[in-house]
Amino acid sequence: MMLFKSRILLASAVSMLILGACNPTDPSKAAAPSKDAVAATVNGTAISEKRVDILAKQQTAQGQPGGPELRQGIIDNLALQLLLSQEAIKKGLDKTPEVADQLDFTQQSILANAFVQDYLKNNPVSEDMVKAEYEKIKGQMTGSEYKARHILVRQEAEAKDIIAKLRKDPKAFAPLARERSKDPGSKANGGDLGWFDPSGMVPEFGAALAKLAKGKFTEEPVKSQFGYHVILLEDSRPKTFPPLDQVTPMLRQQVQQQNVKKLLDDLKAKAKIDIVQAAVPAISPPKESRPADAGK
Repeated sequence: MMLFKSRILLASAVSMLILGACNPTDPSKAAAPSKDAVAATVNGTAISEKRVDILAKQQTAQGQPGGPELRQGIIDNLALQLLLSQEAIKKGLDKTPEVADQLDFTQQSILANAFVQDYLKNNPVSEDMVKAEYEKIKGQMTGSEYKARHILVRQEAEAKDIIAKLRKDPKAFAPLARERSKDPGSKANGGDLGWFDPSGMVPEFGAALAKLAKGKFTEEPVKSQFGYHVILLEDSRPKTFPPLDQVTPMLRQQVQQQNVKKLLDDLKAKAKIDIVQAAVPAISPPKESRPADAGK
C-alpha cells in the first residue's frame, strides 16, 4: 500500500490546471450574460441569478449557513464590486500598465482552465484505463514488507552493549528500547515500527533487515546517518495491494493527470517557445581590505 501511495504524486502544473478546470471561474469577475435571470442591476448592468447561485453553493459547501441572508450578502458584495469596477473604468484604470497586465494574466488563466476543462469533458477516463493502471502498478509490487523493532543510539559502544544484553535476554528488546532508544517515534512503543516497506528506510537499515531471520536481531550495530541501530525482525510478508474498488478514485485521478500532462507535453513540443532571460549583472568580488599602513 505504501508503494501505491508513493506513486500518487501530482505534477504541480498539471494539478493546478485540473483543479482550476474543475472549479468554476469566480463569477464576480465577469459581466453577467443578458439571457440569465437577473438578481440585481448596478447602473443598468445586470448581476445574474446564476452567479449568485454558484457563489451560494460554494459558501454553503465551506460551512456557511444558507438562506436569504446569505444570498442577500452575496448580492450586496457583487453589487459593490461591480460598482467599484465601473468607477475604475471611468477613471481609465483598466488602461494602466499594471492593471492591464493583471487583466491579461487573469484572462489567460481562465482560458487555460477552460481548455483543460473541455479536454477532460471530451476525454473521460474509462474503466479500462483504470484497470490497466491498476494492473501496471500491481505488477510492480514485488518483494516483502516487514514488521520490526529497533533501538537507535548515538554511540557504537552503546549499541554493542545493548546487543550483549539481548544475547542474554532477547525478550528485553522492548524495555531496552523504551529506556535507551533515541527515536522519538518508536521509543514509547518499545521500538515498534509496525509494518513497513524497507524502501522507505535508509539503505543501511533496509539491507540489514533483509538479512535477518524472523525473531532474530542484528548481531552488529547498523550505522546510518541517524546513529547506530539494533534491529529485531518480528515478521515479514509479501507486499499487499488493495482491491481495485478501494483505489479506483485515486487511480482515475492519476490517469487523468497523466493524460493532461501528455496533452501539455505534446502542445509544448509543437510550440515555438523562446525563453528570453535578462543578462545577470556580473558581481565584482569585494576588494581585499588592507591595513592603513600597507605598502609603506
